[in-house]
Amino acid sequence: MARCEVCGNDYAMSFEVHAQGEVHVFDCFACAIHRMAPICEHCSCQVIGQGVESEGHWYCGAHCARQEGVDGIVAHV
Repeated sequence: MARCEVCGNDYAMSFEVHAQGEVHVFDCFACAIHRMAPICEHCSCQVIGQGVESEGHWYCGAHCARQEGVDGIVAHV
């Protein structure tokens, strides 16, 4: 069994996420999202959908990016 790095649960069905040269261990997707999801730099929500990135800055969508002065990002619904 492996211990979740977020909640500390020692769980037989834990899983690993390999990202940017590091290995993370979680017991559920909620803990993985909590640790791994970027934070929108405008509204501070966790970006668990597609989100947008501009010059190393993350936003939950085009609206928040525009609020921070990012030009050229359009949401296609």
